[in-house]
Amino acid sequence: MDLSGNLEKQTPMMQQYLRIKADHPATLLFYRMGDFYELFHQDAEKAARLLGITLTQRGASNGVPIKMAGVPFHSADQYLARLVKMGESVAICEQIGDPATSKGPVERKVVRVVTPGTLTDADLLPEKSERPLLAVCVTSQRRQTSVGLAWLSMASGRLRTMEFSGDDKTITARLRQELERIVPAEVLASDALGFSLPVTKLTAVPDWHFDLPAGERAVKAQLGVASLAGFDAASLSVALGAAGALLRYAESTQGRGLQHVRSLAVEVENEFIGMDAATRRNLELTDSLRAPDAGGQDTTLFALLDHCRSAMGSRMLRHWLHHAPTNAAIARLRHAAINALMGCQACDALNATLSQVPDIERITTRIALLSARPRDLSGLRDGLGQLNALQAQLLHAASSLPDGLLSQLAQAIATPDDCLALLASAIAPEPAAMVRDGGVIAAGYDADLDELRSLSQNAGQFLLDLETRERARTGIANLRVEYNKVHGFYIEVTNGQADKVPDDYRRRQTLKNAERYITPELKAFEDKALSAQERALAREKFLYDELLQKLAPHIPRLQEVAQGIAQVDTLNALAVHALANDWCAPHLVDEPCITIEQGRHPVVEKSIERFIANDCQLGPDRRLLLITGPNMGGKSTFMRQVALITLLAYVGSFVPANSATIGPVDRIYTRIGAADDLAGGRSTFMVEMTESAAILNGATERSLVLMDEVGRGTSTFDGLALAWAIARHLIETTKSFTLFATHYFELTQLPQAWPSAANVHLSAIEHKDSIVFLHAVQPGPASQSYGLQVAQLAGVPGQVIRAARRHLAQLEAQSVGSTTQFDLFASVPDLDAMDAECPAPAAAPQDTVLGEALDAIDPDSMSPREALEALYRLKRLAAGDDSVTNDKNRA
Repeated sequence: MDLSGNLEKQTPMMQQYLRIKADHPATLLFYRMGDFYELFHQDAEKAARLLGITLTQRGASNGVPIKMAGVPFHSADQYLARLVKMGESVAICEQIGDPATSKGPVERKVVRVVTPGTLTDADLLPEKSERPLLAVCVTSQRRQTSVGLAWLSMASGRLRTMEFSGDDKTITARLRQELERIVPAEVLASDALGFSLPVTKLTAVPDWHFDLPAGERAVKAQLGVASLAGFDAASLSVALGAAGALLRYAESTQGRGLQHVRSLAVEVENEFIGMDAATRRNLELTDSLRAPDAGGQDTTLFALLDHCRSAMGSRMLRHWLHHAPTNAAIARLRHAAINALMGCQACDALNATLSQVPDIERITTRIALLSARPRDLSGLRDGLGQLNALQAQLLHAASSLPDGLLSQLAQAIATPDDCLALLASAIAPEPAAMVRDGGVIAAGYDADLDELRSLSQNAGQFLLDLETRERARTGIANLRVEYNKVHGFYIEVTNGQADKVPDDYRRRQTLKNAERYITPELKAFEDKALSAQERALAREKFLYDELLQKLAPHIPRLQEVAQGIAQVDTLNALAVHALANDWCAPHLVDEPCITIEQGRHPVVEKSIERFIANDCQLGPDRRLLLITGPNMGGKSTFMRQVALITLLAYVGSFVPANSATIGPVDRIYTRIGAADDLAGGRSTFMVEMTESAAILNGATERSLVLMDEVGRGTSTFDGLALAWAIARHLIETTKSFTLFATHYFELTQLPQAWPSAANVHLSAIEHKDSIVFLHAVQPGPASQSYGLQVAQLAGVPGQVIRAARRHLAQLEAQSVGSTTQFDLFASVPDLDAMDAECPAPAAAPQDTVLGEALDAIDPDSMSPREALEALYRLKRLAAGDDSVTNDKNRA
C-alpha cells in the first residue's frame, strides 16, 4: 500500500514517517515514539506475523486505517535478533530533537540499519562464529569472466579480498566453492548481475557502486594510504570494485565511518587446503550431520577441541579448522608452540588468566562505532590488566624457542599502558549498564562532575537537618521530609497534626491520612538539587562520548592485542586436548605420502569405551586403498579419521595417532553418505554423481579423496561399471591419494592391473547367526558383506531375515563358477565365432548316468534309510565310481 503519493493529506507525524520510510522501502522501520519502537502499515503486518506481536489499528490517515505494532525500546534487541535470524533488515529511527522545543513532530532520523551482515551488538551476534558481509563484482571481457570478492567481518574489522578468472563454468564452480568456505551472512551483488547466487541473504545494490576506479579510491581512503602495493593488492581491479561497494554499504548501515577497518588481506588460490561444502559437512568440522544427542552433546570436531577460555579464541579455532594453510611452515610453527606449552605445563595457568579476558576484539569494534556501553569499557579495562601476567606466562613457555610463535605472540599482547591508564581513571569500578543511569564516570576524573554529584549526594544530610529543625519549630513529632520522582521533595504531616502546620507551608498533595507540603526553603533546595542531578547526567554523557573519541587512536593496538590473545587461547586449547588425549606431533614432509600409525577418529574415540586404532599407508607406489568389509564395520570411520588427521596436521594441531608423517595436500574431497536434493530437483544418485564429477574434475596428485560406496544409487551393473571406471580414473589420471570403500567385490581385482592400488578390509567374525565387528583394518579383500547379519542387528523381523537367507542361497546357487560373485570384468569371448568354429559339446556319459539316477528317485516314497543310501550312491556316481553303474545295470 503506497501512502506517500498524497503527503499533504497525511498527519504531520505520518508525513515524517513516510518520508523516512521512502528511503528504506525494503527494510522494516523501527520508528521511535516515547518508550516504544512503532511499525506502521505493511511493516506492522509483517512484524506482527514474524514476531507474534499484537497488530492494532488506531485512527486513519488520508482515509486509510493506520495499522500499528510496537516493541518496547528497552527490549528491542531480542526482537532484532529474531528478525535478523530470519534474514530481515531493520532501520532504527531515533528521536534526535528536543520534545520541549519542537513545535511539530520531534525530529527523527535513521541512526543505523541492522542487517545480517553488519551486526556488532553482542546481543545480536553468535559468540563463537563470524557473520561476514561479502560483495561480489563480476566483469566479462573477450569470453573471459573475472570475479572479485571482498568480505568484511564487521565485528572484528578484518577486510579480505580475492580475485579469479576463467570461463563461465569454471567461474560458477569456483564462486560456489568460495561462498561455501566463507559462509557470508549477507551478500551484496549488482542489481544487473546475470546469474543467481547460492546464498541465504542477497542484497541488490546499484551497479555503479561496483565502479572499479571508485572502489580503489575508497579502499585507499579507508586504509589511509596512497598505494595498495604494501597490501599486495596493487594488481587487483575487480576485487577492489567489490571492496568499494562493500565499504559504501557498511558505512551507510552504521551511519558513520569504519574506524576499525585498518588493514586489508589478499587471499590467493591454494593458500588454504580446499574443501567443498560436502566435505566440510561429511567431516563434521563445525556442523553435525545429526541433531545433538539426548544430553545436548555436540559431536563436531570444533566442539571437541574448543577448550578456549575466550570467545575470541573460539572464533579463531573455528577459522583455523576451515582454513588449514597449505604452507607447512605455518603449521610447524604452531606444532612447536603447542609442544612448548605442553612441555612447561603452562596450560592451566594460561587458562586461569585467559578466563578473565573479555571479548576485546568486539569491544574494540563497538568503540570504533561509538556504540560501546559502560560495562564494555570496564571489562576492557579489567582484561588489559591481565596482559602483564599473560605475557609473563608466555615468555616462560617460550624460553626454549626465543624466535618461535609464542615469543612473537608475547610481544603482540604487551600491555597498552596509555589506554589502560585512561580507562582506569575514567570508568567507575562497577559502572551502570547504561550511561543514562549515571554512575559511569569515576570520581576524580572531572572536577565539574564531582561538584555536581556532591550537590546531589549531600541532599540526604540536608533533608535530615531540615526535618530536625521543622519538628522543633512546629512541634510535630512525626513530621517527615522525603522525596519521590513524581512530586519531588515534600514535608508530610498526618491529618491529626494538621492544625500545627505553619502559614509558610504550601500544600503539594493530599493523601487519605496525610497532607504533603512544600516550603520556600525546600523549594529552593529542590531546584538546586534536581538541576544538579540533571546537569550531572548531561555532563557524564558528554564525558563518556569524549572518552570514546579519546580511545579511537588506540584501536589498532587493541586489535593487535585481540588477535594475539585469540591465537594464544587457540594454541592453548589444542595443547590442553593433546595433553589429555595422548595426541602426537605430526611430521610434515615434502615427499608425497600419508603414513599414519595407530590413528584414531578424534570424536568417535571420545564417545565409545574402547576405540580400535588403525594404520594407513599411502605413497607414490600405493595411491588407492580399496576398502571392503561389513556394513557397520568401520569403513567410513576409518576414512574420515585419515582425512581429519591430515587436516589437523595442517591446521597446526597435534593428531590422534602414535605417529603421522604427511606430505603436501592441496584439497580434501569426500563422497560419503546418501541424500537427495528435493528443492534442487536432484535425486540421491544425481547428487552422488555431481559430487563425484567435482572430484574427478578438480582433484590433483596432492589431493586426498574419500569415496564411499559409489554407484549404489542405481542398478547393480550400472553402479558397478561406474565405480570401476571412477576408481580407474583416480588411479590412472588423477593419481590422488584415495580411500575407496565399496561392496562391489569385483573391484578388488583392480590391484592386479594397477599395482598402485591395494586391498584392505575391516575384519569381522561370524558367530552362529550374529556378527562381531573387530573394526581392525587388515590387508586383502573381505570375504563377504554380512548384510543379513547387520539387518538382524537393526531389528528387521525374523521372518524377513529367514526369507532373505533362502533367497540368498538361491542366488548363490545360480552364480557361475566357484567364485562368490561372477567376474563381470573378465574378457567376454566372441560367442558367434565359437559357434561357427566348434561343434556343440556332447554330454559326458557320467552326466547322463547321474541324470538318470536322479530321475529314478522318488523322495516322497523313500524311508530315511533309503534316502541316505540314495544320497551315498549319487555321491559315488558324481565321483565316477563304475561299480555303482554296473550295479544299476545288473539291477
